[in-house]
Amino acid sequence: MTAADLREVDLAVGGMTCASCAGRVERALNSLDGVAATVNLPLEKAHVSVPEGLDLSVLVKAVEGAGYSATLPPEPGPDTPPSAPDRRDEPDAELRQRLLVSAVLSVPVVLLAMVPALQFDNWQWLSFALAAPVVVWGALPFHRAAWRNARHGATTMDTLVSVGVLAAFAWSVYALFWGHAGMTGMHHSFTWRVSRTDGLGAIYLEAAAGVTTLILAGKYAEARSKRRAGAALRALLSLGAKEVTVLHGDHEMAMPIDSLTVDAVFVVRPGEKIATDGVVVSGSSAVDQSMLTGEPVPVEVSPGSAVVGGTINSGGRLVVRATAVGADTQLSQLARLVEQAQTGKAEVQRLADRVARVFVPVVMLVALATFVGWAVLGDSASMAFSAAVAVLIVACPCALGLATPIGLLVGTGRGAQLGLVIRGPEALESTRRIDTVVLDKTGTVTTGVMAVSSVQAARGVDPAQVLRLAGAVEAASEHPIGRAITDAARTGIPGISGTDADAEIPGVTGFMATAGVGVEGTVDGVRVTVSRSPSSGDETAVDVVWDGRWKGTITLSDQIKPSSYDALRQLRALGLRPILLTGDARGVALKVAGELGISESDVFAEVMPADKVAAVQRLQGEGRVVAMVGDGVNDAAALAAADLGIAMGTGTDVAIEASDLTIVSGDLRKAADAIRLARRTLGTIKGNLFWAFAYNVLAIPLATAGLLQPMIAGAAMAFSSVFVIGNSLRLRSFK
Repeated sequence: MTAADLREVDLAVGGMTCASCAGRVERALNSLDGVAATVNLPLEKAHVSVPEGLDLSVLVKAVEGAGYSATLPPEPGPDTPPSAPDRRDEPDAELRQRLLVSAVLSVPVVLLAMVPALQFDNWQWLSFALAAPVVVWGALPFHRAAWRNARHGATTMDTLVSVGVLAAFAWSVYALFWGHAGMTGMHHSFTWRVSRTDGLGAIYLEAAAGVTTLILAGKYAEARSKRRAGAALRALLSLGAKEVTVLHGDHEMAMPIDSLTVDAVFVVRPGEKIATDGVVVSGSSAVDQSMLTGEPVPVEVSPGSAVVGGTINSGGRLVVRATAVGADTQLSQLARLVEQAQTGKAEVQRLADRVARVFVPVVMLVALATFVGWAVLGDSASMAFSAAVAVLIVACPCALGLATPIGLLVGTGRGAQLGLVIRGPEALESTRRIDTVVLDKTGTVTTGVMAVSSVQAARGVDPAQVLRLAGAVEAASEHPIGRAITDAARTGIPGISGTDADAEIPGVTGFMATAGVGVEGTVDGVRVTVSRSPSSGDETAVDVVWDGRWKGTITLSDQIKPSSYDALRQLRALGLRPILLTGDARGVALKVAGELGISESDVFAEVMPADKVAAVQRLQGEGRVVAMVGDGVNDAAALAAADLGIAMGTGTDVAIEASDLTIVSGDLRKAADAIRLARRTLGTIKGNLFWAFAYNVLAIPLATAGLLQPMIAGAAMAFSSVFVIGNSLRLRSFK
């Protein structure tokens, strides 16, 4: 089957709670003839390739057959841009409500159980009244997920939570109503004595309520992170113009951008966004295309030049004929690139889920074997049942549930103090494996602002005079190159005598600007012309002429940040191979790479956004695990496609939202700090998971032997949680 015989469809999928859910949906869709699907958990979306003519309702039925819900997209039209899921109100609001109510009810339950001095007469019945809503309503998402997984023969962390919580609550109810735990004067007194008991005087309400609240807190933090996964697409689409001024003959009429059609002629005034992709009909100007190319120098356009929607008209009035609208524009295509990159990125299977997949069935088998074993040995059914339930209770994942969120909380908190923002556990997993770091040039390695780098003067002419007169003429210009020359004339250039800080420059008269050519004016009675140098190759340079003769050439460049040199050294020390990736000219890129010690073979220049994605994917195809560092809209898709996306906080919202790590400052050295902190946080979380799991493994034999006292179980569970918290707090010392 050829690509022409296929169509692409995006399904909205509901009910997924973990990576194993996404895998189940993916397998259900891929089992259909001719269908290839990739499921994205954060976006709750399935990107599906289907044969032309296939009834799409088959896809919905396949997903529903796997236990989840699916919604078909609206039929796409030529003017329908891609949209990103907006989860600003859900599922966060519902989870937040469950968390807050559960926390308020759980705190007194835990205190009453763990502090004997607070246990007044009939305290256990108050605990029961407070814990019941938490177990039934607060833990309902876990019960639903566990049931859904059970129907398909699977177990996850949700199964472990549900089984543990229900077992603890069910036994507590049994002990209260049919045992002697409900008697007035009942107390949980602490003792290290281990003895066999039928358990009818013990309740575990604090475990049921406390675990529910703790896991809800982790789920809420995860939901907030998932919600932001679609924000990159919303940010991209918001870059487009909202209105357009259409030209009908000699009349101008403003209308919504959605009403614009191909071949319509519209006006773009200085400072406005270009409404859509098109061709200039009349007018000349400089257009800031840095959002797409990353180049700091605006592009000169004139009749016949192609322009891109969302870019900014920096100079004169333009009249443009639309060549693409809606979903066909480069901006919309860039949004699709970001979405496809996010959808195609493999989801990291949570370690806790991998543990639960094996651990839950084993615990259930051990509980069943415990009951059968005690019954066969001739003990009472009550004793056998008590021991079996104790196995399930002690397996309740208090510390296991804390291991990831607490480690992440402390690690991300320390990162925030250092100006680093870590998105979530998936980002931490990626940092462990990366071996290649791809660096955007403009705004990441360099300042992203043009500055005068050298002045070449004719024989007998003072370079300072060339800069002074050129700066005086350019003072009347709004062009970024002109502003850079004027700033240099005012502040001075190291190595050029006669240029001083805060120098005054003379005024200009008879100023004229010719779009795409240059400027001219009279300074101190001399007619001075400043125009683009035709002999500068890949460099940005202007020629300065007066008295009808060439007097000098001023060269400008995007300056390397002083911190970038040390940043490259630190990244190499982490075992990473640096690669420079830029939309700028190859000569400019090679010059920057040479100064930073990056080899010529590791330079990708003159690349558009789609080419940046292709470059990242090519490296991944070579078996490399890639981190991408960028700051612009043009980097967003590559940041999403990389195994680890690192955005500079001084850049665009689109890049930040598409990344896994964000550096609040523009200092590239923070990228190395972010990777080191993420690796250490991941190591801490894995240590937490090991010890939390070890606690369960060590306690289960006691429960199997019927020797587990409630206070010992509570103390052991508390100790494991304290250990996890203490181990995580060590991250606060990271420097």
